[in-house]
Amino acid sequence: MSRVFNYEGPLFTFLSRLADLFWLNLLFILCCIPVITIGAASTALYYVTLKMAKDEEGYITKSYFKSFKENFVQATVIWIGFLLIGIIMITDLRIANGGNIAEAFNSAAFGNVVMVAVFVMGIVVLMTGAYVFPILAQFDNTTRNTVKNAFLISIRHLPYTIAILFITAIPVVLIWFFPALFILVLIMFSVTAYINSRFFNKIFVLYMPKEEQDENVPDPAEDINGENGKE
Repeated sequence: MSRVFNYEGPLFTFLSRLADLFWLNLLFILCCIPVITIGAASTALYYVTLKMAKDEEGYITKSYFKSFKENFVQATVIWIGFLLIGIIMITDLRIANGGNIAEAFNSAAFGNVVMVAVFVMGIVVLMTGAYVFPILAQFDNTTRNTVKNAFLISIRHLPYTIAILFITAIPVVLIWFFPALFILVLIMFSVTAYINSRFFNKIFVLYMPKEEQDENVPDPAEDINGENGKE
């Protein structure tokens, strides 16, 4: 029993991690308020949780804002790109459901084609979006290669991708069907990022420079042009 309440025991370790995640979640929410900063906030969130998942985190606040500042431009450009794609997709859905262009074509088939195209694009965006900010947090690369690699890696590791999307969707679905659980917002972003980071660490080690890999780990990094692990 004494070991349970020991400062280095499992209970205090768990409570300490929970407190860290709560604080990290608060930092993330505050940095998302301007909306345009969501990309940088997400990158900084994963920068911290990727380290937390390996028990390598230092000062959370310092690490968070270090990544927020260093990746702000790239993350914001990527986020705006995703935002514009989302606006286009929503517009297309409105057209498919009876907008003026659909009426001009005067064909139900046109609406169906648009719906299918938006659905496929939505899947691509979700898969790419799940990886793009964690990759930006982990690797140095151009914006174009970061987005391209996010898409390619999401396909290459499809089982992980499905698990990551499922885990991310759980709190959203719970809040959607049970609004009383809105309190989950206080911790859900950091917790899902922390859980997903355990998957990302298993994936990203395959793309690290050879000197950072275990000798027995295969090195497919040749396909991921220009990437180097971040400190």
